[in-house]
Amino acid sequence: MKLFFISILLFAFNQTKAQEISLFNSQGIAVAYVDTDDDDLTIYLWSGKPVAYISDNNIYGFNGKHLGWWVKGVIRDHEGDAVGATKAASSMNTEYEPYKSYKEYKPYKSYKEYAPYKPYWSTSWSNTSFKMFLLAGKSD
Repeated sequence: MKLFFISILLFAFNQTKAQEISLFNSQGIAVAYVDTDDDDLTIYLWSGKPVAYISDNNIYGFNGKHLGWWVKGVIRDHEGDAVGATKAASSMNTEYEPYKSYKEYKPYKSYKEYAPYKPYWSTSWSNTSFKMFLLAGKSD
């Protein structure tokens, strides 16, 4: 299942770096990226801090908290609003991607909480900053 999901991601987004998919906030600034070389599709902040991972289109923090959903290259929050997106999934102009810092070690995963019911997806961006959204999943 994971290999199928990874191959779909790579095919759909045609990234120049096959093992990392950049994620942008509503202003087009690169905030995070998905490492597809990992067994569990880890989401790292640009600073190299691992904050979340994708499991069956659900996004979980390492603290076990359900953060949102991965839907066709868009990260959605519990209200159905977009919080982050890939360049290919949005029509916005994006800024130049700076160099990434070295990846920190991933923390152990806490027990996953149940995912809430999916809301209707909106066409709006969330008022929550993408970085703060991801930091809600960091392990203490």
